[in-house]
Amino acid sequence: MTRAGFIPTVVEMDDLNPIRDKLGVPFAISSCHTGVVGGYVVEGHVPPADVVRLLKEKPKAIGITVPGMPFGSPGMEQAGAPPEAFDTLLLLDRAGRTQVFAHHRADQPEA
Repeated sequence: MTRAGFIPTVVEMDDLNPIRDKLGVPFAISSCHTGVVGGYVVEGHVPPADVVRLLKEKPKAIGITVPGMPFGSPGMEQAGAPPEAFDTLLLLDRAGRTQVFAHHRADQPEA
C-alpha cells in the first residue's frame, strides 16, 4: 500500500473479530488484515488499484474485501507457487451481501 501512495497506520492486535464485528465484516468474507480508508473497510490482501477505484467511485457500501489469502494477491506472492485467480468483493451491507468489485486473473500481474 505504501508503494501506491497510502500512508498506513499499523495497530497490531491479537484478535480482529471485535473490530470486524464493529465495522460489519462477516467472518465468512474476512481475511488477516482489516483497515479503514476514506470511511470504507478494506479487508484482506486487496490490490491498491482496487482501493483507489473505491475511493474514486464512492459506492454505497461498507467496503471491499479479498476473503482468505489467495496466492498471488498483494503480499501473498510466493516463489514456486502459482498465482490464483481471485475476486475483490464489494461488501454492500452488514447482512453480508456482496458483489464482485474486481476480478483478478492468475495470469495477469497486479498493477
